[in-house]
Amino acid sequence: MFPWMTYTVLGVVAALASFALFFFVLTRGTLLVRAAMGRMQHASAHVYPLYSNMRLIRIVDFQPVIAAILLFQYSSLVSVITHGLKRTDLKGKKVLITSCAFGNVMPRVVKAAVSAGVAKVVVTDLIQNELDHAKGKLAAYTGKIDYFRDNAVAMKQADSSVSANVIFFLLHELPHHLKIDALNEAMRVLQPGGKLYLAEFHRPRPWLLRMLSWTYFKVFEPYGLALWDTHDPVRQLQAMPGVTCERHTVFFGNFQVIVATKAA
Repeated sequence: MFPWMTYTVLGVVAALASFALFFFVLTRGTLLVRAAMGRMQHASAHVYPLYSNMRLIRIVDFQPVIAAILLFQYSSLVSVITHGLKRTDLKGKKVLITSCAFGNVMPRVVKAAVSAGVAKVVVTDLIQNELDHAKGKLAAYTGKIDYFRDNAVAMKQADSSVSANVIFFLLHELPHHLKIDALNEAMRVLQPGGKLYLAEFHRPRPWLLRMLSWTYFKVFEPYGLALWDTHDPVRQLQAMPGVTCERHTVFFGNFQVIVATKAA
């Protein structure tokens, strides 16, 4: 092998290793440190620094990076949600975005809701820095959006107060008992006939992709694997009275968008 090729390979390996270490320290590594220090009792203890520190938020929230993390399926997943919103009559109604998300999902969701005639979009998050960051993305829709600091597992929103609720890749980051609480709250705030749009990871069909995903979760996202079986969102949602679900999967089943409808 030519020397330049060796240096190139070593450089790529070093870059990938540094990238992985960066994310490990700011995801599972942080949880391990907090657990060792006995600091997992706070409501936001499960929140990674990536989602609470404003400097880190601005560094990481870069569309090509976010798209790469989701294996370039990001746009397809968001499109399932926006197409559903556009087909819904939202005139005079409210849409809720439960928990802010990186990338352009929020502007796209708000744009789709506005085009469907929505009266107000409500954006909630447990972390104030996330809300402040979201305001910068959604400046074009000032007057159409209300921002509230709120907890997805114990929301202040009233019963049956919104016609649609969008949750984009939040569930896999929640401890297992909070996953159930978050789904209960997501359906509680929906009006009869309303829809929950839930984007998440899913169990891949090909064994190689499944093995890689399993490794990813074990290293970086310790709460994510439960979505494959014991805490499958569809199973949890369909156990609720009057809730029906459609599951849309992409990229060999590696990702999903669940559309859960509350009985009218």
